[in-house]
Amino acid sequence: MANEEILTYLQDVLDAINDMQSCFVGFPNRYDLFEKDMMRKCVVERKVEIMGEAINRIKKVDPSVTVPNARAIIDTRNRIIHAYDNVRPDFLWSLVVRHIPELKKDIVRIIATLDPQRDDVKI
Repeated sequence: MANEEILTYLQDVLDAINDMQSCFVGFPNRYDLFEKDMMRKCVVERKVEIMGEAINRIKKVDPSVTVPNARAIIDTRNRIIHAYDNVRPDFLWSLVVRHIPELKKDIVRIIATLDPQRDDVKI
């Protein structure tokens, strides 16, 4: 069985993605509305911080676990935390509509590969 610590961190990433996406259920897919929505912007920032930190921990525990775009995800986490005053809504929106859905597919695939017995992982 795969390292339980790695699976826990992968689940943390997946939970953060699902939590973030739940905030967009019923929300129009419109940047102009997102740009003015402080709550949703804060949720995206916080959940991306969690995703980046969990992936950073995975790389420290087992560098052989390959998460596509891991460096970019960790760098995005660092940017949000350390250069918070330069994080623009259009950048966050691109994460929501383009990058995070792809990351979710990757994480689900990795979990299924590491723990084939698990059947509760859903996209």
